[in-house]
Amino acid sequence: MPGTTAVTAVIDDVQGRPDTRRLPINRVGIKDIYHPVRVKDRSRGEQHTIANFNMYVALPHNFKGTHMSRFVEILNEHEREISVESFGEMLAQMTARLESDGGHLEMSFQYFVMKKAPVSGVESLLDYRATLAAELKNGRTETWLKVVVPVTSLCPCSKRISDYGAHNQRSHITISARISEHVWIEELIDIAEQEASCELYGILKRPDEKYVTERAYDNPKFVEDMVRDVALKLNLDDRVRAYVVESENFESIHNHSAYARIERDKDPPGG
Repeated sequence: MPGTTAVTAVIDDVQGRPDTRRLPINRVGIKDIYHPVRVKDRSRGEQHTIANFNMYVALPHNFKGTHMSRFVEILNEHEREISVESFGEMLAQMTARLESDGGHLEMSFQYFVMKKAPVSGVESLLDYRATLAAELKNGRTETWLKVVVPVTSLCPCSKRISDYGAHNQRSHITISARISEHVWIEELIDIAEQEASCELYGILKRPDEKYVTERAYDNPKFVEDMVRDVALKLNLDDRVRAYVVESENFESIHNHSAYARIERDKDPPGG
C-alpha cells in the first residue's frame, strides 16, 4: 500500500547455527527416497526404472545440522542417464553443495534383462536387484556395484547318495564389486549365472524345462563351490579392485538356508 514500508521477515536458519558439543557426525542426510532414473543397459542402451536413494554427508563438529532439502534438489537435477561416471559427479556435487568433505550416495533398483530360453528361444524378462554406491572419504572416491542374481543350485551330496534324483533349490548369488572403471551390470550377472548349477528364465517350454533340469543335475554345486568359482572369475578382472561374493541356498529339504561368503581386497593397504 502507498505510504507503508515493506518489511522483509528474516527467517532464522536453525540448522546453520554453531554446535558446541564437538562431536562430528559420520553420515547425515535422507534415506529411502524413490526417484525415476535411467540406467545404462548393455543391449538396449538404457532402461527406465525406479530407484531407492540414500544420500548422506559427513557433518563437521561445529555444524548443528545439514540442509535436508538440498539433497532432494540435487536428485531432481539429475534426470539424465545414470552411470558409474555420472554417479561420481553427483556425489561430488552433493558434498560441495552441502559444504562437506565426505559423503555417501547409493541407489538400489530393479534391473531387467531380456533372456532367451535355452532350447525354444522364447524371450522373457528376468529381474535382478542392483545397487550402485559411491563414497567420498579423505579425498578419495570409491564406487561399488552390487547385484543379486537368482539361480538354481543342485546338491552334489544328494546326487551322490541317492539312487535317483537330487534335491535342488533356488539360490541367490550376490556380487558386490569395488570397481575402478565401467563394468556392465550384465557382466556380473553373467558370471553368477555361469557358475551356478543352472540359470533361471522367465518362460520355459517343455524342451527348455528338460534342458534346465538336466543341466543342473550335470552341474551340482554347493554354496562353497559357487562363491569360489565366482571369486576365481573376479580375480581375473583388473577393473574389480575388491569384492564380496555371497551365496545363499533356500534349501528345499531343510528349514534353513545354506550360506557362504568370500571377501577380497586386491589393493595393498593404503593403496
